[in-house]
Amino acid sequence: DHNAYLRFNKEPVDTAIKYLEGWFASPDSAELQLSINVGMNGARLSHNHARQYTYVRQTLYLWREIMGDMFRLWCLAEDDLLKRNSYYRLTDTGQGLNRVQAAPKVSSAMHGILNRCMHRLGGGWVGSSVVHLGDHNVPNALMFIDKYTQVPRILGPLIRVVEEVERACRSDAKVSAYVESVFGTVERCQKIIMCDFFKHAFDGSGADNFFDAGSCIDGRLTSAWNWCSKVEKKVYWPVFKLCGFAGFDGDFK
Repeated sequence: DHNAYLRFNKEPVDTAIKYLEGWFASPDSAELQLSINVGMNGARLSHNHARQYTYVRQTLYLWREIMGDMFRLWCLAEDDLLKRNSYYRLTDTGQGLNRVQAAPKVSSAMHGILNRCMHRLGGGWVGSSVVHLGDHNVPNALMFIDKYTQVPRILGPLIRVVEEVERACRSDAKVSAYVESVFGTVERCQKIIMCDFFKHAFDGSGADNFFDAGSCIDGRLTSAWNWCSKVEKKVYWPVFKLCGFAGFDGDFK
C-alpha cells in the first residue's frame, strides 16, 4: 500500500522535474523562457528565466520530499489536532469559519523537510521560506494535509495529458493534424503546456489580497491551484480535451 501511495503521489512530481530539467534548463527558443513580471498575466512575482527555473525546481523537489513523508505528516497532524489542552478558536479566515489551532509537531517536521531539501539542492533559496501553520493562511494541521494532498491531483492529470498527446497523435490522424496546425509539432505542444505551467502555476498569484500573495511555502501551492482554475482559457485547452482530460478531481459522471 505504501509503495502504491508513493507511486501515485511522487511519480507525477518526478516527471515534472524531468520535463523542467530536460526542456527548460537551457531552452532552445525565446518562447520557452520562464521569465515572469509583476502585473503581467496575473503574476505577483518578477523573476528572470534563471531565477524562475530555480524557484520552480526547488518547489518541485520540496513537494517531492513532502510526498515521500506524507504518512508521518498525517500522523503528526492527528496528534496536533487531538492534543489535550491544545486550544483553538473559530475564526473567519476569509475562507469561511475555520478552526485556527497551532500545529507544533507538523510545523517542526515541515521545517525539517524544508531544511533537508535546501541542503540537498544547495545554492541560495529563491523566495520565502516561511511555513504558514495555525494562522489565517493555513488554519490548522488538517488544512495543511488537505493542501498537500492536492499536489498529485494537480500534477497527475497534467502529466497524463502531456504524455498522451504523442499517443493521441499517433492513433488519430485528425488529432495529429490539429496539433500540427496549431503548434507545429507534438514536442512543441508539450513544451508550451509545461512552459505555461512552470510560469503561471508559480507566479505568486491566487491569494485573496496582495499581502498574502507571493513565494511562501504554502503560497506556491496556492498559485498552482489558481493556474488550474484558468486552464480552460488556455490556447492548449482543446488538446487537454482531446487527450481525455476530465478535470483535476477526476470524472464525476
